[in-house]
Amino acid sequence: MIRHIFILIWNRKRSNFLLITEILLSFFVLFVVSVLLVSNYYNYRQPMGFESANVWESRVTPGLDTTDRNGTFLLLLQELRGTPGVVAVTQTSDNTPFSFNNMNTDEYHYKGKQGPLTERYDADDELARVLGLKAVEGRWFDRRDDGARRTPVVVNRKFAESLFGSESPVGKVLTNTRTPEEWLIVGLVDTYRSGSDFAANEPAIFCRRVLQGDTRIGSREDPLLLIQVQAGSGAVLEQQLVRKIARVTKGWKANMTTLEENRQDKMKVMLTPLVALALVGLFLIINVALGLFGVLWYNISQRKAEIGLRRALGATGNSISGQFLGEMLVVTTLGVFGGLLLAVQFPLLGVFGLDPEVYLLAIALATMLVYVLTAVCAFQPSRIAAGILPAVSLRED
Repeated sequence: MIRHIFILIWNRKRSNFLLITEILLSFFVLFVVSVLLVSNYYNYRQPMGFESANVWESRVTPGLDTTDRNGTFLLLLQELRGTPGVVAVTQTSDNTPFSFNNMNTDEYHYKGKQGPLTERYDADDELARVLGLKAVEGRWFDRRDDGARRTPVVVNRKFAESLFGSESPVGKVLTNTRTPEEWLIVGLVDTYRSGSDFAANEPAIFCRRVLQGDTRIGSREDPLLLIQVQAGSGAVLEQQLVRKIARVTKGWKANMTTLEENRQDKMKVMLTPLVALALVGLFLIINVALGLFGVLWYNISQRKAEIGLRRALGATGNSISGQFLGEMLVVTTLGVFGGLLLAVQFPLLGVFGLDPEVYLLAIALATMLVYVLTAVCAFQPSRIAAGILPAVSLRED
C-alpha cells in the first residue's frame, strides 16, 4: 500500500512538489513562531527570584537644590524608615524591576577571561530585605564590608556559570582591564529576572553602594527608592510618604508607584508583539488550510475517472478515503522532513541562544500543527472521493 501511494505521488510529482514546498515553508514559519512563543512561555514559568508585592518605587527629584544633598537624603532615609507602615527602604539604580532601563556591561574579568554581558545593579545593604533576595551561597552585603579594599558584589548563578563554570564564585576577585578597580564576590543568588515576566535569566551583578556621608549624589542625579510597606497599605500611606518627603527635604518632589503597577505596564508592552505574532501565525494557518483544501478539492475533481474505475473494480469508499488520507500524510511527511532539516540548524548554530528543550518543544508543536491541519483539510475531500460512484468514470475521458 505504501509503495502504491509513493507511485501515485510520483506520477503527480509536479503538483505534489508544489504542495510539499508549501507544507515545508508553512512548517518553517510555524517553527519560528513556536520558538518565540514557547521561549516566552518557558521564561514565564521560571521563578522571578524576588518579591514585588508590597514594594513601592519612588523617584525623588531635588530639582535645582544643590545644598548638602547627601545630608538631606540621609535624613530622608531615616525619616522614611521610621514611618509607621514602612518595613524597609533601599536606594538603587535606575534599572529597577520592570523598568525600561538597563545597565549592561562586559567589564568584568577573571584571570584574563572576560565575563558575559551583564546587567549591573547598584545596591545597598537593604535591597535584599526589600526584594526578598536569598543568597544560596555566601551572604548579602552588611557592615562587615565597610572599608573593604575591593568593592563587594553579589552575582546570580547565570553569571557564575558563564565565568566560573561549576566552581563556587564566592571569594573570587573580578578585575577590569581598563581600570585598577577590583570586585570581591561575597554572595550568590540563584535567579534574578527583573526585566519582565517573560525575561530570560540573564547574568546579573549587584555592586554595593553604601549611603554614607561621602556618597556622591550628583547635581543631575535623582535618587530612586524602593520602599517595602506592610500588606494592605494604600493611598493613605502613599500620601503620607509624599508629604513627608516634601517636608523633610524642604521642597523636593517625589512620585510614587508600586512594582505591581510597573509589572502590569511592562506586561502589556511585552504581550503586544506576542499577540501580533500569534495573529500572524493564525493567519498563516488559515491561509495554508484554505490552500490545502483547494488543492485537494481540485485533485479529486481531476481524478474522478480514476476513482470511479477503482470503485468499479471493487474498491470500497473507506479504502478510497484511506488512500487519499494516506497520500496527504506521505506528502506532509516529506514537507515536514524538509522543514526539520532547516529547524535542527537553529539549536546547532545557537541562532536565538535558547535552551535546546525550547527548540524541541517548538519542533514538536509545529509538527503537530502541520499534521492536524493536513488531516482536517483532507478529511472532507476524502469523504467526497469516497462517495464517487463507478458510473462517474463513464462520463470522464
